[in-house]
Amino acid sequence: MKSLTLIVVIVLVFGCKDSKKPTYSKGNDVLETQEHDGKKLLETNCYICHNPTTIEDNRIAPPMIAIKKRYLMGNNSKEAFIKSIQDFIKNPTEENAKMYGAVKRFGVMPKQAFPEETIKEISDYMFEFDLEKPEWFDEHYNQQHGNGNGGGKGMGNSNGNGKQRQQQGNNFKNLPYSERGLKYALSTKAVLGKNLMSKIQKEGTLAALNFCNVQAFPLTDSMSVVHKATIKRVSDKPRNIKNVANTLEKGYINIFKEEAKKNKESEPIVVVSAEDVKVYYPIKTNSMCLQCHGKPTSDIKSTTLAQIDKLYPKDLAFGYSENQVRGIWSITFNK
Repeated sequence: MKSLTLIVVIVLVFGCKDSKKPTYSKGNDVLETQEHDGKKLLETNCYICHNPTTIEDNRIAPPMIAIKKRYLMGNNSKEAFIKSIQDFIKNPTEENAKMYGAVKRFGVMPKQAFPEETIKEISDYMFEFDLEKPEWFDEHYNQQHGNGNGGGKGMGNSNGNGKQRQQQGNNFKNLPYSERGLKYALSTKAVLGKNLMSKIQKEGTLAALNFCNVQAFPLTDSMSVVHKATIKRVSDKPRNIKNVANTLEKGYINIFKEEAKKNKESEPIVVVSAEDVKVYYPIKTNSMCLQCHGKPTSDIKSTTLAQIDKLYPKDLAFGYSENQVRGIWSITFNK
């Protein structure tokens, strides 16, 4: 009897140890996915352009599941997969691109100064786990490649749960304050970014500039209504005087600037009072931002600069380089 008990204990102990490894079963996959650092980093850094919930006609970049499938071709090991993605992110040119159709349709991804560890975590998460698919994806992929199944780890069909996960993702009130505020900021960023980048791609920088002048505030206000929160974009060097940061917000901007100088991934700053919760998160520049926010002598075209001077005679939002903090999201909501 004692021997039998010992055997049972050994089985349970080793079974518990093995359960910590990725099994890709439905229950464990959800748990592991939520715990992986790359999931949040993916949503924070990539979904403004690569959001899986964007409908086909409104896309400005391929969904992340398409990127995963393409980069798994010839990169069967995790190390090779991660390196291949890191190589492109460091030097995103048409010559280095693997997704030729996407480049032809959307153009080359703007260069962004992501910390190497951030790309590693995102790539690791992409390799190991299922990524949400747009509803149209399987049919589109089958037409292009003949088979939507297979292709490495984590390639199971998640299409059936896409709407359910989207609904769960919209239930932000159940999240911790930092994540809730971040969701409010990122969902607003996605709405603004999708429209802005679509304008740039289809009509050019001047059209995007006019869009910002007319639509940026109404769109931000509409997201405030959706989330029942106060959502603002503020800066110590505003383009529009309505976006000027107060003294407290300028202090948080300086904190995020120091983190950016160290190439550190910033976390939301949360301030809880008896009345409400305030969450602050940085707005950083990439190469596309520099068309309107870069150096007037080299990055901003003279026609764009003339339009900026016309629309914003008191403009201060210029002179930036890549990966600099040009402002913050300032989010306020009830507890």
